[in-house]
Amino acid sequence: MLETLPVLHQIPTLRQDQGKPTWMPRLSFAPKNTAPRGDTLVVVFLRGAADVLNMVVPHGEEAYYQLRPTLGIGRPDDLRKKKEERVVDLDGFFGLHPNMQPLLEAWQSRQLAIIHACGAPDESRSHFKAMELMERGVDDERGPASGWIGRHLASLNTGNSSPLRAIGMGTRPQRSLSGSVPVSALRSIADFHLGGDPRALQQMRAALNYVYQSDELGQDTLSIMDTLEKLDPSTYHSPLSTYPDTEFGLALKQTAMLIKAEVGLEVSAIDVGGWDTHFTQGSTTGLMPNLMKDLAEGLAAFHADMADHMSKLSIVTMSEFGRRAYENGSLGTDHGHGSMMMVLGGNVDGGKVHGQWPGLEDGQLIGPGDLAVTTDYRDVLSEILTKRLNNPATGDVFPEYQPVTRNVIVT
Repeated sequence: MLETLPVLHQIPTLRQDQGKPTWMPRLSFAPKNTAPRGDTLVVVFLRGAADVLNMVVPHGEEAYYQLRPTLGIGRPDDLRKKKEERVVDLDGFFGLHPNMQPLLEAWQSRQLAIIHACGAPDESRSHFKAMELMERGVDDERGPASGWIGRHLASLNTGNSSPLRAIGMGTRPQRSLSGSVPVSALRSIADFHLGGDPRALQQMRAALNYVYQSDELGQDTLSIMDTLEKLDPSTYHSPLSTYPDTEFGLALKQTAMLIKAEVGLEVSAIDVGGWDTHFTQGSTTGLMPNLMKDLAEGLAAFHADMADHMSKLSIVTMSEFGRRAYENGSLGTDHGHGSMMMVLGGNVDGGKVHGQWPGLEDGQLIGPGDLAVTTDYRDVLSEILTKRLNNPATGDVFPEYQPVTRNVIVT
């Protein structure tokens, strides 16, 4: 069941805290004798099939430059190019696109892990089909219609009665959230304030008071409204970071606010669109580099802002598939296969590029010229589920799939 705010499904009790910023009201939800809560999970989906070969560049492989004479990012030691046109080296073979340098601090602090040549077995190269199957966590359309996050929530009773247990940042919840546990869609906390119109908000409260004057559930809905009214992204400032002034930056900022306000958030799903770069993709400037800059600056700001919470946070990025290994005639890249995932958190085996690198030479590429998949995305998510979210029911979350453990990505 998918629902939108304002909505309440359980009963909260207010708790007073001393010495907290005025923007940070808190709700305390009565615990039950159930499974312990694990990390808060933040899932960032890069929609449109991100060109991961230009995000985490295999600069140690000559074939990369042969396949991408124009789009290839300069080697770290190529002094013929400006610094902002060269790869930021990570381990001597892989490096970050220069626009993703904001993530270097998380890498160096060993809180960022990269899993390359990662993806799904589907080789359709269809955005719709690939996203549908990946968000449902299945191999084909005959699998369950619910989403993998929805099944995770349904299979792990943490005793968390918050109506904000899981949210999808946007106008509607992501497909991965669908299932039997109600979730909420939230584009902007400011939108919840009815566009900043206090008269409209007062009228809504008066109507709810009248309808629910003798109903405990309705009164608790008003308590949730009181809490969200005090969360104003426009006045939120982190002394450690500045979020980019973009939809992605706002989604991360609001996720941080909800975590700090302790409203019971367990999952936040965030989309970043625009990665389908068939034409004039750009090498170090242009469409794709701008997207990478937004992604890296947003994640770096969130990492800095949530420094005191990182031990209970797991952030994962994913995309439906990668791009073709060679650039096309329109200075872009076509639909490919192998992709890449990033995992950010306080319990990550970071500072490493995990996975088996298949190579870009002739005979190593698959299909029409794509990076092969050597790690199934569900292996990564299953490890996060069992080790960080305290949910061993991977068979329920990913039916008919047996996770393969090749790397220890989280501890």
